Amino acid sequence: MAPVCDVCGLIFEREPGYFMGAMVVSYTLAIGVYGAATLLLWWLTGGSAEVALVLAAVPFLVTVPFIFRYSRVIWMYLDQALDPSK
Repeated sequence: MAPVCDVCGLIFEREPGYFMGAMVVSYTLAIGVYGAATLLLWWLTGGSAEVALVLAAVPFLVTVPFIFRYSRVIWMYLDQALDPSK
């Protein structure tokens, strides 16, 4: 990740630990993705919750890199909306 945006000059990491808030966003996104996959597979397997939980791990693991990246983006947008940098 570049330290500064080439277009607008925004400093991405404003302080040490800046992206700790992105962990909350990442956790929320992960719960949504894993929960939706589990419910869908639970419905498709005819009600076996254990099988649905195990099978949902596969699509969840595929989405983890996207969740990681977009949680940081969402966190930066949220931070800039609440506390814009000069």
